[in-house]
Amino acid sequence: MLNRRTVLATSAATALAATLPATAQSRKDAMVLGMTLEPTGLDPTASAAASIAEVTLYSIYETLTKIQPDGRVVPLLAEKWDVSPDLKTYTFQLRRDAKFHNGEPFNAQAVKFSFERAGGEKSTNKDKRTFANIGVQVVDDYTVVLLNKEIDPDLPFLLGQATAIIVEPKSADTNAARPVGTGPYQLDAYNKGASLSLKKWPAYRNPAAAKLSRISFRFISDPAAQAASLLAGDVDAFPRIATRVVAQFKANPQFQVILAGSRAKTILAINHRRKPLDDVRVRRAILSAIDRKTVVDGAADGFGTPIGSHYVPGAPGFVDTTGVNPFNLDKAKQLMAEAGIKTPLELTMTLPPPPYARQGGEVITAQLAKIGIAVKTQNVEWAQWLSGTYGGGFNYDLSIVSHVEPFDLGNYAKPEYYWGYNSKAFSALYDKVMATGNAAERNKLLGEAQRLLATDAANGFLYQPEFPTIAKRNVRGLWTALPIFANDLGALYWA
Repeated sequence: MLNRRTVLATSAATALAATLPATAQSRKDAMVLGMTLEPTGLDPTASAAASIAEVTLYSIYETLTKIQPDGRVVPLLAEKWDVSPDLKTYTFQLRRDAKFHNGEPFNAQAVKFSFERAGGEKSTNKDKRTFANIGVQVVDDYTVVLLNKEIDPDLPFLLGQATAIIVEPKSADTNAARPVGTGPYQLDAYNKGASLSLKKWPAYRNPAAAKLSRISFRFISDPAAQAASLLAGDVDAFPRIATRVVAQFKANPQFQVILAGSRAKTILAINHRRKPLDDVRVRRAILSAIDRKTVVDGAADGFGTPIGSHYVPGAPGFVDTTGVNPFNLDKAKQLMAEAGIKTPLELTMTLPPPPYARQGGEVITAQLAKIGIAVKTQNVEWAQWLSGTYGGGFNYDLSIVSHVEPFDLGNYAKPEYYWGYNSKAFSALYDKVMATGNAAERNKLLGEAQRLLATDAANGFLYQPEFPTIAKRNVRGLWTALPIFANDLGALYWA
């Protein structure tokens, strides 16, 4: 038990810490970041978990291009590139001063190996299709040509994502545990279930690219514990923190609150392989029973914009499809009756750990109960979700997850994808999208694709999330927008 003298001393120390000048803080050479989800490994080409990129992209591993917070694409391992008039041939001139952490040189052969591995038969890369369509030609050690079978004006952007990291051939198979890249940081220590730390790599080509000598991550899934870690000073910045804790920090002068827009889509995933979910009338009934505004409030504490398809405002070719399956309980009940569904219809909703999923599950379960759908929720850990729901098990009826990749509409052209949507009409339409170089025509086709997904009720399209970051007031370099899920660790510093 604390006595009065201890309390007074502690209060005085706290007050002194709060009034320290920024110059005292500026000499800090390390930073601790909080993360909601622990990565399932350290190789972003092996798993779809976005948490892997949050630790490794642009820090341990690098890509030919780099995506800026505003969505611009700039050179990274490539110094520059040229695109052919038909948008199918990309010629990259590579850096000559990059090397891998194990001393091996970075060159065109490493690019060829990385992309052919990503598109190969044994690949588990979530963008395998993209790389399988690319032929790689080595012109010389520092010139590589990519021959794309499809027209894809977004390819430079895609090559800046974590699935496009350049790996060193001899170390590629062990990257999940012992990552080797060309980036400014190396793995220092990994205490699974608790924390991970990176240390600055002294041989990096540009010593000024990493301003901190050490960056650590602490894995904290519980919202109350996330807030407590910041207030106690155990964590300096918490990107994508649980939305429910934001309010308590807004008026605290010791912290800054950053609200970052995204291209993410939070959806109620529907398994088309399960009856009666293969019936479009049942899927439309589910969507008609969902009040998206209530879901945004309950799952994301208001930090989100309702969507009606797998596309978000701000993306090229966006059209508003929220009116295709609007909230209408009478319509939902009518559709259930038309489909011959005897109620209660019992379904299981498998929920991964993020608070938006668990909170959203409660809201949607209550909404579906009003039309006779009895939902049993099943909470699983992230690794279980990836293996049982996403990665081939397909052992679920419904699930809630945020798809954070900006250009992932093409997943609906993959019948083998985890939700099992199989539409020849959509696949043909998406092929047209990929074969169209004219931007206006392409955007028109993208609008048609969005409407088709909404009409098919391919999934329960819920909202575009807005992700809050809370950090100490003198932390600098945090992204204020999220075109992709990444932490640009080299940009972080203390003011």
